[in-house]
Amino acid sequence: MEQGASVWVVLVVALVAANLPYLSSRVLLVGPRRDPKAAGWRLLELFLLALATLAVGFGLEARLGQRSPQGWEFYAAALALFVTLGFPGFVWRYLRRSRSKVREFDDEEAA
Repeated sequence: MEQGASVWVVLVVALVAANLPYLSSRVLLVGPRRDPKAAGWRLLELFLLALATLAVGFGLEARLGQRSPQGWEFYAAALALFVTLGFPGFVWRYLRRSRSKVREFDDEEAA
């Protein structure tokens, strides 16, 4: 795999992984369904998926050549990027209005 392609693979994996905790009501994505799922479970899933994404990136980097050592700055920036990539899932889960509420609001406004 070419270096440019592996960068895109890691970015797509990170985008999907960062949004999974917000799109699933199952504990750790495979456990029992909990509605609503506690914030602690979502944070744990987010952290574990961030580690999995880093593992994919490190694996692709090692496959392409010598793996470079990283300092704490890299991990802080990677975590910030991962949380930012999860924002669409957060908006979908917590900030969007449900269709029934929108209809109720429209019905009250028309009356």
